[in-house]
Amino acid sequence: MTLAAPAPSRAEALLAQVFGFSRFRPGQAEIVEAVAAGRDVLAIMPTGGGKSLCYQLPALLREGLTVVISPLIALMRDQVRALQEAGVAAGALTSGNTPEENDAIFAALDEGRLKLLYIAPERLASGATVGLLRRSGCSLIAVDEAHCVSQWGHDFRPDYLRIGDLRRALDVPLAAFTATADAATRQEITDRLFAGQSPETFLRGFDRPNIRLAFAVKDSPRKQILAFAAARRGQSGIVYCATRARTESLAKALDEAGHPARAYHGGMEDWERRTVEDLFKTEDGLIVCATVAFGMGVDKPDVRWVAHADLPKSIEAYYQEIGRAGRDGLPADTMTLFGPDDIRLRRAQIDESNAPPERRDADHARLNALLGLAEATSCRRRMLLAYFGEISEPCGNCDLCEVPAKVFNATEPVRKALSAMLRTGESFGTGHLIDILTGNATDKVRARGHDQLPTFAVGRDLPRAGWQAVFRQMMGRDLVRPDPERMGALRMTEAARPVLRGESEVHLRADSVEKARARPEVRALVSDEDAPLLSALKAKRRALAEAAGVPPYVIFNDRSLIEMAERRPQSLDDFARISGVGATKLERYGRLFLEVITGAGVNAPHPARRKLAGHQGASLYDRLAEVEQALSRGTCGTLKPISLSPAQRARLVAQRPGDEAGIARLIGDRAAERFATAFLEVFDEGRAAG
Repeated sequence: MTLAAPAPSRAEALLAQVFGFSRFRPGQAEIVEAVAAGRDVLAIMPTGGGKSLCYQLPALLREGLTVVISPLIALMRDQVRALQEAGVAAGALTSGNTPEENDAIFAALDEGRLKLLYIAPERLASGATVGLLRRSGCSLIAVDEAHCVSQWGHDFRPDYLRIGDLRRALDVPLAAFTATADAATRQEITDRLFAGQSPETFLRGFDRPNIRLAFAVKDSPRKQILAFAAARRGQSGIVYCATRARTESLAKALDEAGHPARAYHGGMEDWERRTVEDLFKTEDGLIVCATVAFGMGVDKPDVRWVAHADLPKSIEAYYQEIGRAGRDGLPADTMTLFGPDDIRLRRAQIDESNAPPERRDADHARLNALLGLAEATSCRRRMLLAYFGEISEPCGNCDLCEVPAKVFNATEPVRKALSAMLRTGESFGTGHLIDILTGNATDKVRARGHDQLPTFAVGRDLPRAGWQAVFRQMMGRDLVRPDPERMGALRMTEAARPVLRGESEVHLRADSVEKARARPEVRALVSDEDAPLLSALKAKRRALAEAAGVPPYVIFNDRSLIEMAERRPQSLDDFARISGVGATKLERYGRLFLEVITGAGVNAPHPARRKLAGHQGASLYDRLAEVEQALSRGTCGTLKPISLSPAQRARLVAQRPGDEAGIARLIGDRAAERFATAFLEVFDEGRAAG
C-alpha cells in the first residue's frame, strides 16, 4: 500500500520523541521521506551514518508492518533490543529464539501490535514466510547490507537472491541499504532486488572523517599489533587476520600482554562464537582477533580501533571492516599491515577462484586499488574516496597527511628488476631475483648460470631490504604478478611495458622500508576534568545493562554519556536535550543518571510534566503553574484555594486556547473565572516570544 509522504514535522517529532535526536544527520531526512512515501529506494550511506533509522522511522510513520531482512542474528537482536528500549514494538524471528519468544511474536503479529519484524534471509526459503507476512499486513520491505546480493562480492549470501521474489509476491515497496557498493554492485542490486527498475537512489557519501587511516609494511607483525594495542589500552578493538591460526596466536599474545582478548573464527563451535560476540558487546576494552567471519554482526558503536594483521581481500572489504570502528562518530584509529606474502596470497586466491575471467579481472582491479592505497604517496582518504567516485581535499587525519611520504624516481631500479625477470624466463620469485640483482652468487644462481647474466650485480646500489620494497611496490602497482601455475614466479604485466621501453617513469616510496613511525598520541574522548564523571556514568550504564541483560550501548551510547559528562544537566528538562534521550529513555533512566551527575536525589515531577521535559511546552507548563500558585487564593489572597491537576495543565499546554471559553472547557467555569485572564496573558507572551 502506497501512502502519501508524511509532513516533515511528524517525522521530526518522532525523531525527537522516540529516538532522542533533535535533528537528522545529513542525508537522512530525504531518505526517510522517500521510504515513508512508499517509493522504492536504494541508499548507499557510510557505516555509522544512521542507515537503520532510515527504515525504522518510516516504519513508525507508515501503516502496517515493516519487515527488515538482515544478515546476522546478533545484528537483529541488537537492533530489536535498542528499539524496545526506545518504546517501539519490534521483534525478530531467528533460529536462536525460544518457542516462547516465537509464540509472543506470532501473537503480536496476529493482533497487529508489531511495527518492525526482523528476519534472516534464510527464512525466505520457506514458502510459509510469504503467507505470514501477507497475513500480518506487511507494507514495506527493508533490506540491510544489500550488497550481500552481489554474487561475486565479499559478503555474498545466496538467500538474498530470493528477496526480489518476496517483493513481487507481496507487491510492496522495497528500501535497500548498504555502506559498500561501487557502480557494478549498485547495478547488481538494482537488477536482483528491483527487477531492473530504477529505484530512487541516494549516494550519501563514503567519508568517515572520524576514522584515522594508516598502513605499515610488515616488520615483526606481532610486535606491531601489540604496540598498537598498548597505545590504546582499555579501548575496544578488532584485529582482522587472514587465518584462523593467527587469530588464536595473536589473541594469546595480547592476553599475555595484559589485554582482555578473544579469538573468533569459523572453525569454532556456534556457542563459542556467540560467547565471544556477547562478551564483545558487554565488556569494555575487549579485543577480538578475528577472521572476516566476525563481520556484519558487529553493531557495537564504541569500537575505538581496527587493525589488520594481514591485507584485506579488496578495497571494499577494507572499507567495510575499518567501518566497524567509531560508529558513534567519535575518534577512532585503524592500522593495516601488509607485505609481499599478502599480495601473493590475495593474487592466488583470485586466480584460483571459480569466478569467470571477467570477474577475476575485476577482482584484480579491486585489489590493485587497495594496494595503491597501501603504497600511496599522498592523502589516503582522498585516494579511498576517489575509488568510490568522491572528490575531496586532503583530510589531515591519515598517516600521510601527518607525515608526508618520501618518494624517489624508481624508473631505473624497476627496469633492472623487469630485465632480470625476463632474462630468467619469468620463472623465479623475489628472493632469487634479488640475489641476481645484488650479485649474491648462491648455489642456485651459479647452477643456472645466472651469475653470467648482464643483470647480475647491477643493483648493488640498493640493499636487499630496498629491493624487497621495490618488488613489493611493483606488485602493488600491478607491474608484476605472482603466477600461481608456476609456483608464484613473477611475471610482467602489460602495465610494465611502457616502463621497460623507457616511455614512462615510476615513482615509489622511499620511506616504506624504514621502521614504522611512532603513532601519535591517542586522542582522549573527554577532558581530564570530565573523565571521572564519564567513568561514573559508564559504571551506572553497565549496572543497568547487566540488570536488563542487554549490551551497555543499548542503554545509552558513548556519545550520549560524553555529552552528559560535558554538559552536566541539572534537571530532567536539561537531560531530555541530551542526544539519544527519547521519551521512553527519559522516563526510564533520567533520574538515575541525573543522580550520578548531580550527586543528589532528583525529585520526580508528575508524569504529565515529565512528558514535556526538554520540549517547548515544558516552560509554558511551569509558567502556568507559577501563575496558578500566585492566584490560588485570588488576587486578594483571601479566597478559598483552587488548584488544577497536572493533567489539566498539560491539556492547556497542548491546546493553548485563545479565549476564556476555551479555557473553561478544559478546566471548568470556576477555575476559569480565577485563572483565565492571567493564563491568556501567558499564552500571548509565549506567542510573542515564539
